[in-house]
Amino acid sequence: MTVPDWSYQTLFRPVLFRLPSEAARDFTLHSMGLISRLPGGPFLIRTLGHMEAWPVLASELAGVAIPYPVGLGGTLDPNGTAHKAMSAFGFGFIEIGPVTPEPIAAKRRIQREPEAEAIVYPEPYANAGLAETVRRLGRKQGHRLPLFVRTRHMPGSSREAACAQQLGSMQALAPYAGGFYIDAYDEAWSAEQNAELADRLRREVRERLGPDKPLLLYVPLDLTEQQMEAFVGQVRPAEWDGIVLGEAIRSEEGAVVGKPAFAASLARVGRLRRLCGRGLTIIASGGVHDPQDAIDLLEAGATYVQLHSGLVYAGPGLPKRINEAVISRRIQQGSLPEAALPPFWSGWGWMCLLGIGMVIGGMLAWLIAATDVVLPYDLAFLGLSRGELAEANARLLGFMSHDRITLAGTMISIGILYFQLAWHGLRRRQHWAKTALMTSGLVGFSSFFLYLGYGYFDPLHAAAAAVLLPMFVLSMRTAADAPPRDGPSRINDRIWLRAQWGQLMLVSLGIALAIGGVVIAGVGVTGVFVPQDLQYLCTSPAMLDAINERLVPLIAHDRAGFGGALFSDALALLIMALWGINEGRRWLWWTFLLGGLPGFAAGFSVHYQIGYTDFIHLLPAYFAFALYMAGLALLYPYMMRRGTGAR
Repeated sequence: MTVPDWSYQTLFRPVLFRLPSEAARDFTLHSMGLISRLPGGPFLIRTLGHMEAWPVLASELAGVAIPYPVGLGGTLDPNGTAHKAMSAFGFGFIEIGPVTPEPIAAKRRIQREPEAEAIVYPEPYANAGLAETVRRLGRKQGHRLPLFVRTRHMPGSSREAACAQQLGSMQALAPYAGGFYIDAYDEAWSAEQNAELADRLRREVRERLGPDKPLLLYVPLDLTEQQMEAFVGQVRPAEWDGIVLGEAIRSEEGAVVGKPAFAASLARVGRLRRLCGRGLTIIASGGVHDPQDAIDLLEAGATYVQLHSGLVYAGPGLPKRINEAVISRRIQQGSLPEAALPPFWSGWGWMCLLGIGMVIGGMLAWLIAATDVVLPYDLAFLGLSRGELAEANARLLGFMSHDRITLAGTMISIGILYFQLAWHGLRRRQHWAKTALMTSGLVGFSSFFLYLGYGYFDPLHAAAAAVLLPMFVLSMRTAADAPPRDGPSRINDRIWLRAQWGQLMLVSLGIALAIGGVVIAGVGVTGVFVPQDLQYLCTSPAMLDAINERLVPLIAHDRAGFGGALFSDALALLIMALWGINEGRRWLWWTFLLGGLPGFAAGFSVHYQIGYTDFIHLLPAYFAFALYMAGLALLYPYMMRRGTGAR
């Protein structure tokens, strides 16, 4: 499945880790690939992950545009099954390979070692071969990320044969490759012989393919420092476009990829940077399992990092977290200046006023619904007095009060969310905050037309909409192009893992409330009542029509209005839960708390006040409240602590 960390860590990883490694990998990749090909699938992937475009992270590698400093390792998805899906996760480039002239099959299964956070590949060069790779790359890729192809000769080849094989592979792959990783080092040869072969390949590829394809030298991670220095020192690094430091440490079982490789990767990167100077590109790919690993490698001298086992153990949100951590680090170092906050009247201030207006309006609506219940124009529409309504059905006014108080509580909740999102998010030009406001606002204002479904026009609501709608339009002028300044958790500790459960609770709450809002609005414009409503009222729609033929339309107006408002509130909450939760973002935790309380307080208090306590009717509210409380409790340590920074 294409899922972010809050569902991967809590739901899917425990299930996938019960399967054999290859079965789990194939299931995951095919699921992601399938979703990316379905209508609406790419939109779903982008919605769940929400990887924003941040130009401050873009760079070039020998003329090839790299949007983000995080690459996808070739061995994780050797057949490119899910490349289209994963291109939306925050990767800047994708490795293809290793690719050998002929297929190489693994004789044993891939093994997973969860305690060590490692994956063991019995045959490190297993791949489908050149012909199959060319055939696959010839199909539409579904993404625009540059592909860097890692070529390798067949095991046991002579140096002459190895040179011919690699040249032939690169010529066949050139139409699809943005650049090449030349993997030519062979333990059967001396450092001088390996360097001679690498240099020969570089020269001949330049002659045959021209200067447009970046050529990067692939250096195995498990070389000793002496071997690495001897090899790199003789290939003249300045003649290459970069160096790729491998990800695996070989053992008797095979190639070990994962956390055990990180220490060696960090040490080798620092040594390579000292050997090669500042200007040469270095790509490090060993054992990056949390954002701090990537930061450490970048600070040690790496230009880019590649992910493999980190996606398996940390989750698909890792590249986005690394990108955000890189931005946060640059801010801390002063290399990314803070933009001035826009003026109040430039846009975001109008949303603050809209939020305040919603809170005040909700309070007034609550006061009216708890006292008179109906307004003079309601009675004029019915042609009845308040006393006549009470006489017709003793529970009718209480029932109408319960719809209107829950609507009032929802209005207050929306107002709190809008004000907080405007002050803390829109004012700082955060794209996710503007998206939450725009999506919720469009739904909320559009739901006004639901009121007209039964021919009842609410002049007070129309007046409020006429005042608030211009504020909404003016607020959307605010630009939302600033990267987040508060970085994510850099380490995958217990508090971070617990927060994934908390985020799951709030995302589930947003989805549940959205479904509830749609259902309530749908009931409001169709049947109006559910069986529990009629049981509480001890009546039927026909009996209500007999009292007054306009009574059901008036109740329908209340129900449709509440459903539309709840859906609008739920969308804001859902987007906040999906995209906004971050370590140390205290204001958002308080927004969840304060924004949820009015809605739950209104719903529970009015039901118990009027005696409408049917368990089945209130069960969705009990369930939602349980999700709300659990989410807040689980997220509290994560969102209230300061950034973890370095280890």
